[in-house]
Formats: sequence, structure tokens, C-alpha cells
Amino acid sequence: MSIQKSDIKLDVNGKSVNAYLASPTNGGPGILLLHAWWGLKPFFKQICDQLAEHGYIVLAPDLRDGEIASTIDEAKELMQKSDDQLLGNTVMAAKDHLHALTHNKIGVIGFSMGAAWALVAAENDSEKISATVLFYGAYPMNFKNIKSKILGHFCEVDEWEPIEGVREMEASLKVLNVDATLHFYPGVDHWFVETDRPEYDAASAQVAWDRTFVFLKNSLK
Repeated sequence: MSIQKSDIKLDVNGKSVNAYLASPTNGGPGILLLHAWWGLKPFFKQICDQLAEHGYIVLAPDLRDGEIASTIDEAKELMQKSDDQLLGNTVMAAKDHLHALTHNKIGVIGFSMGAAWALVAAENDSEKISATVLFYGAYPMNFKNIKSKILGHFCEVDEWEPIEGVREMEASLKVLNVDATLHFYPGVDHWFVETDRPEYDAASAQVAWDRTFVFLKNSLK
């Protein structure tokens, strides 16, 4: 499938924020992609391209103002100086921009830090978001407004996202009758789907993506 790729600017309360847009030439459902704490590194742009090749319009806002961390220590530094108010506003501005391109309900895919923001977005705009995919990231909320279907990919043992908190989130979603399916992958570590990380696990990543594409196809019609 022929796709178009472009770097665009988002207006976030008067501040210009970078974003990456990949889309099929004939359009399609929209997906907001929220990167992990590393920044908008090439891997996440490649995922945008791959999703676009499957027929989705994909928008990935840069939540790190152009900076990219290559180590955990560098990522921690970026996290410490992050402006959460601006970050949240950027996520919402990107979501609205994408919705304006598609005029239909959209999906959101988040990785680690981005997964937490995906849940925040789904909670804050249940009318626009109908599908939410979480890669090894959760967030403690009451989830009272979420209408989106949720698919989660988590590690059985994860020092960055302990399973106890994920199970607690799962229970909260169940009480509220949210349509949520969480998968737990044995023997893998956080960031296991990121091909540029030493934690990458090809077999588990393939299973996770296969499940994700089925979920998106069924949720974004």
C-alpha cells in the first residue's frame, strides 16, 4: 500500500510542537501513537509507517521536544525535566487534530509512559476514542468515563510496571464493565516490542502485534 509520510506542526496553546504523520493515500481510520519515555525515536516512526501500510492514518506527537534518549539514564533525565501540563495538552491537541482528519472515532496506542497517557486520553475524551492499546504501561485511575475497548500487553515480571498494579487496574476496569483484555507475556522484559532495545523479543512481539491488528480491525470500523 502506498503511504504518505510527513513531519507536521501542532498548535498546543500557542506553542508549536512537532509530530509525525503517516497515512495511506486513500485515507482510513485514525490512530494516535504515544511513544515511550525515550522520545519520538526512529522505531516509533517505523511503527507509524507499518500501521499506515495496514490502512490507518497515524499521528505521533513528539512529547520530548525533539530530544531522544538512547539510555535509561538519559530517559530518566528527560522525564525529570518534562512539563506534564504541556505533555498532556500535546496529547489532547494531537488527538483533536487526528480526529479532524478522520471525522470518525479513533484508536490510541501507547508504549510505557505513552500507555499511561493513552488511558488519560481515553478517560478524558470517551466520545472520540473507541480503541486503546497499552504496551507495558498502566495508570491508576477510576476509569469512570472510559468507553473505549482496551487491549493490553504486559510482562509477567516487570520492574518498571509491576504486575500487582496492572492486576489492580484490570480489576477496576472489570468492576466498571469496561471491555478490557490484558495479555501477560512470560520471560520478557519491559520494552520487549522495541526492535532497537536489548529487551526486544521477536516471538512475543509478533504475537502482541498480531493480537493488536485483530483488535484494531474489530474496534475501528
